[in-house]
Amino acid sequence: MTQRQTFDVSGMTCAACSARVEKTTSGVAGVEHAVVNLLKNSMEVEYDGNPATLAAISAAVEKAGYGAVPRVEAAAAAGAPSSPASPSAARENAAAKEAAHVRMRLIVSFVFTIPLFYLSMGHMFGWPLPAFFLGHENMLTFAFTQFLLLLPVIFVNFKFFRVGFKTLFHGSPNMDSLIALGSTASTVYGIVAIYRIGWGMGHGDVDFAHMAAMDLYFESAAMILTLITLGKYFEARAKGKTTDAIAQLMDLSPKTAIRRNVDGAEEEVPVDQVRPGDILIVRAGAGVPVDGVVIEGAGTVDESVITGESVPVEKGVGAAVTGATVNRTGWFAMRAERVGADTVLAGIVRMVDEATSSKAPIEKLADKISGVFVPVVIAIALITFIIWMFVGAGVATALSHAISVLVISCPCALGLATPTAIMVGTGRGAANGILVKSAEALQTAHGVKTVVLDKTGTITKGAPEVCEVLVVKGRCDSASSAAGCAGGVPSSADGFGGAHKASSARAEQSSELFVRVRTAERLGAAEAIQTSQVDAQTLAFLSLAYSLEKRSEHPLAQAIVAYAEARGAMAQEVERFEQIPGGGLRGVVAGRTCLAGNARLMEDGDVDAAFASEQARRLADEGKTVLFFAVDGSLAGLIALADEPKPRSAAALAELSRMGIRTVMLTGDNERTAHAIQKRVGTDDVIAGVLPQGKEEVIRDLQKQGTVAMVGDGVNDAPALARADVGIAIGVGTDIAIDSADIVLMKSDLVDVPAAISLSRATMRNIKQNLFWALIYNVICIPVAAGALSFAGVTLNPMIAAAAMSCSSVCVVSNALRLRGWKPVVFGEAASALEPEAAPDAASGAALASEAGVPTMDGPSAEDGDESPVSAGHSEEMQTVKPKEIIMEKKLSVEGMMCQHCVAHVKKALEGVEGVEEAVVDLDSNSATAKLSADVADQVLVDAIVDAGYEAKVVE
Repeated sequence: MTQRQTFDVSGMTCAACSARVEKTTSGVAGVEHAVVNLLKNSMEVEYDGNPATLAAISAAVEKAGYGAVPRVEAAAAAGAPSSPASPSAARENAAAKEAAHVRMRLIVSFVFTIPLFYLSMGHMFGWPLPAFFLGHENMLTFAFTQFLLLLPVIFVNFKFFRVGFKTLFHGSPNMDSLIALGSTASTVYGIVAIYRIGWGMGHGDVDFAHMAAMDLYFESAAMILTLITLGKYFEARAKGKTTDAIAQLMDLSPKTAIRRNVDGAEEEVPVDQVRPGDILIVRAGAGVPVDGVVIEGAGTVDESVITGESVPVEKGVGAAVTGATVNRTGWFAMRAERVGADTVLAGIVRMVDEATSSKAPIEKLADKISGVFVPVVIAIALITFIIWMFVGAGVATALSHAISVLVISCPCALGLATPTAIMVGTGRGAANGILVKSAEALQTAHGVKTVVLDKTGTITKGAPEVCEVLVVKGRCDSASSAAGCAGGVPSSADGFGGAHKASSARAEQSSELFVRVRTAERLGAAEAIQTSQVDAQTLAFLSLAYSLEKRSEHPLAQAIVAYAEARGAMAQEVERFEQIPGGGLRGVVAGRTCLAGNARLMEDGDVDAAFASEQARRLADEGKTVLFFAVDGSLAGLIALADEPKPRSAAALAELSRMGIRTVMLTGDNERTAHAIQKRVGTDDVIAGVLPQGKEEVIRDLQKQGTVAMVGDGVNDAPALARADVGIAIGVGTDIAIDSADIVLMKSDLVDVPAAISLSRATMRNIKQNLFWALIYNVICIPVAAGALSFAGVTLNPMIAAAAMSCSSVCVVSNALRLRGWKPVVFGEAASALEPEAAPDAASGAALASEAGVPTMDGPSAEDGDESPVSAGHSEEMQTVKPKEIIMEKKLSVEGMMCQHCVAHVKKALEGVEGVEEAVVDLDSNSATAKLSADVADQVLVDAIVDAGYEAKVVE
C-alpha cells in the first residue's frame, strides 16, 4: 500500500543539491515518487509502506553527501494531538535560527574583510597605511598580515568548504563546491605567493618578491566568502517573507483555552492540552480554540477567517463552531470535537503546506539544467584556465578568469525561480480564501479557456424558495378538508401534453382559472403572508402539498414544507406514499389519490393540465421551477419555486468574459428555466437537462476545445471536478466535492473563480520572469567572466563576480515577493448589473393590505397583453438614488488587520456610521480613509473600528 512520508533534508544549498537528493531518492527500491523543496529543505516521498524503505532513503541521501530524517511530530509521538502548525512552526524556528547564524557569520566576515581589503588595495587608491607595512623590507609582513586576516573569514564560513568538498568527492558538486574551489584556489595562490616573497628576499631578488607581494589574492578569497554570505543573508530574509501567509494563518488560532473541569472550576490551559470531549468556555471577544459544538449559552460568531462571510453568525445550543473564529458578543460553553491537526484551520494550513511542497511542470526544465549545471561550470572554468595559459597570459590572469567563472555561476537562482513564486502565490491565495492544493493546479489554471459552472449552489444560492402559488378556482374550497380538494374540472378534451391544441378562448381564460398567491417578499411587504391572509381554499391546497412533500427530503420539498408551515397548513396522514424517479410523489391523503411533480408525471397519470400550460410556460420563462399538484386525476394547482442567483454571480461571470474565458452553465433543469437563469447571470452558453452522471461526459467533450475548469459543490459534481483540468470546489460544498477539487474557494463566492485564475496568471508570469533572469544571467555572465570580452577591455575580477552571483539569487527571490502585492478584483453588490430585482408592485401590495383573503389576480391575456404583477415588477426601472456630496475625508491608522477579511470588517464598520458615504481600507499601509457627507466626530469613527475588533486612531 502506497504511503507518503515527509523528510527534513539538511545540507542543501542550491538547485544542484535538490536535484541530486531527488535523483538519489528516486533510485531507492520501493520509492514511487520523490519531490524535493529547496525553499523548505524538505522532501515528500511516496513509497511502498515498508519501514525498511525509509531507512534505505536516509542511507542513500547520506551517502550522497546530505542528510534526510523522516519527520515525526513530537506531539503525535507522545500520544497527544499535534498542533496544527507544528511542522510549519518548526520550519519557522529553524529558518529563524539559520538567519541568525548567517547574520553572525556576516558580521565576523565584514569585521576582518574590510581591513584586509583596505590593506591589500590601499596602495592602489593612495590610502594611508602604517609604516611597518610599507617598503620592500616589510613585504613579508604585508603579505602574512593579509593571510592572518583571511583565516577568521574562512573559519566562520567553513561550511562552504565542508559541504562543497564533501559533495564534490561524492560526485555531486553543488554551489558550495564552486565557492569552495574558487576561494581555495585564491587562498592557495596567495600562500604560494608568500613563499615566493620569502624566496625572493632570501636570494636578494627584491623585484621578484615585490611582484609576488602585489599578486596575493587573499582579498579575493575573503571578498568571495563575505559577499556570498551577504547574499545568503538577504536571501534568507526574503525567503522568510515568502512564508508570511502560512505564519498568519497559524497565528489565527488562539494559544490558550478556558476549560471547565468536572468540579465546575475553570482554568486557562494551552490549546495543545485540549482533548476531544473537553468543555470549553468562550466569552465575548475571545477566539474559539478548537472545533466543537455549543452545549450552553449563545453568541454571535465572526467566521470570516474561515468562510470569508463578513456578517457574524448566531450560534446557539447544538450549533457547530470552528476554531480560530471569534465570538463577538454573548457567552457560550462548547464541547471540543476536533483538536490539533484535525481542526478546519489545521486542514487549511496543511493544504497550503502541501501545495508549496509540490512542483509545477514548468520546474522540470530548471531541474534538468540544475542537474548538470555545476559539473559543466567546473569544466568551463578548467577550460578557461587552460586557454589563458595557452595564449601566454600567465598564471595570475588565467587563475583570475577561472575563479571568476566559478564564483559568478549561480545555480541557486534556477532552483529558487519556481518554488519562491509558488510559495508566495499560494500564500496570497490562502490569505484571500483561495486554497490551491498543488503547484500543478496553479500552473494549469493560468491556461483555462472554458469555465463550466454547476447551477445549483454554485451560480445560485442552492436554497429554493416558493415564489408563487396558483390554486385552481373551485377545486379546493372551504368545504373541503385540509387535504381533500374537490370541485369540478374545467372541461378539456386534451391531455396536458396537448396544450398546443387548446382553443384561443381557453388561452384567454387560462389565467382566470386560478387564485394566485405570491410571497410578500415579491410584493415588497415587510413580512411573509400570514395564516389570516390565506383564504380557506388556498390553505386547503397548501395542506395537500404539505402532506405529500413532508415525506420527501428533496430541497424543493423542504422549501414547500417551510412555506406551508409558516402559513398554518396542517398535514394529514399519507398512505401508500411513493417517490417516482424523475417524476415526483404519489400518495393517498384522506382517501384521495394525490400526485405532486412535473408535467411528465401529470401526463403519465392522465391528469388534464392543458389549461395550465400558459401559466406554467410563463413561470418557466421567468426561471422558476413549476410543480403540479393533482387530486383524483384533476389538477388542483401549481407551486413555483426559484433558486435565486447569488448576489455577485453575474459580476463574476462578466469578469471571466473580460478575461477572455468562455463560461458554460451546466444544469439538470429544463431548457426554459436554464435559459432564464442564463439571461440573468450572463453565461456564454448553457447545457440543460444534464443528469449527474452526464456531467463528466460534457467536461470530456469540452476538453477537446482547450483547458477546462469545472466549478461545483455537490456529490454529483465530484466526477466532473476530477475529470476537469482544474476542479474548483465551493467551500461550503460536500467533502467529496472538495476532495475531488484542485482549488477550494473558502468564501463560497463565485467572484473568487476569476480571482483564482488571475492569481495563477500572475504567479506564472512571475515564474517565467524568474527563470528568464536566472538563465540569461548565467548565459551572459559566464562568458564575460571567462574573458570573452577581454579584447574590448571588459573583464570581471573574482570580487565583482562574487557580488554579481549574490545579487542574482536576491533578485529572483525579491521578484517573487512582488506577488505579495497581488489583490483580487473587488466587486460590490451593485456589480451584479445583470440581475433583475423584482420591484414592489404598489397596486398589488395595496390590494394585499386591504383584503383579508388572498386576491384573485388575473394573468396575461391574449387580447389585452397585460403583464402579470411579477412580470411587471421585473420590467419596472429601479429607483436611482443620487449619492450625497462628500464634504471631507478623515484618515485613520488601523492595527490588527491581517487579511482581506479584516479589510472587509473595517470597511463595513466605518460605512455603518451615519455620515460615512464610503470607506477605503488599505491592508498594506494599515490605514482607512472615511469619506464623509456630514461632520462625524473622530471618536465615533475610532469606536466603530474598535467595536469591530481592531485598534484605530485618527491621523492628523
